Amino acid sequence: MHIEPAFFSAERPFLISGPCVAESMDLCLEVAESMKEACGKRGIPYIFKASFDKANRTSLNGNRGLGLEKGLEILERVKNTVGVPVLTDVHESWQLPYLEKVVDVIQIPAFLCRQTDLLVEAGKTKCYLNIKKGQFLSPEDMVYVVEKTGRKDKSCWLTERGTTFGYRDLVVDFRGIYKMKQWGPVVFDATHSVQSPGAKNGQSGGERGMAVVLAKAAAALGVQGFFMETHPFPDRALSDAANTLPLSGMPDVLDMILEVYSISKIPSF
Repeated sequence: MHIEPAFFSAERPFLISGPCVAESMDLCLEVAESMKEACGKRGIPYIFKASFDKANRTSLNGNRGLGLEKGLEILERVKNTVGVPVLTDVHESWQLPYLEKVVDVIQIPAFLCRQTDLLVEAGKTKCYLNIKKGQFLSPEDMVYVVEKTGRKDKSCWLTERGTTFGYRDLVVDFRGIYKMKQWGPVVFDATHSVQSPGAKNGQSGGERGMAVVLAKAAAALGVQGFFMETHPFPDRALSDAANTLPLSGMPDVLDMILEVYSISKIPSF
């Protein structure tokens, strides 16, 4: 599936959304169908997201997902049955040829955004790239990340997901969103930006209620896309439960974001 040029719109941001990890076929189909309907009613281009492997879990005991083969089977089923583009993370270069056969968007995790070989090889694929800005990088440093991909068009997106503030806190410097626009479309990751990284019983925490607050702030800056993880029962999610948004509440979240987005005008000085 090719993403049409109208995917980028001055009137509507696009949305990347789904469960953090592909827990099951039924879950992914349920989320994809629900989000497609909600986005369709609002004219929002939608990309389904789920990870086949969570390779950077806090604890060795953390649920990592179903693996490459089963994960891609689920993503392909969602893509063909629901009829939406799909996105997943890559962790190692050898995985790229397998992902390229199925997914529309390959995501570079924040912790891997400086991995030169991974970026170079990802840039050679036919897929769109979504690169998470590392919690340890300044917005200005992302220009070098983009250079490694060899991409010079709208096929390479940069995602803001917060910056390390303390051992278990992230903070979003909204100036970075505006600065990164010069290198490509900017996406705001509302749910990971409210994550509290670190080990508390072997899991990261988060402030789910603040995700919408930060998303509205990002909408005021006119970001071109949003990233939000969602689940029918967030507290039961196998990954990122503390900051995942409830699926039933996503239509209201989208309405709040669009209300701000529709009146946002950023002046140039």
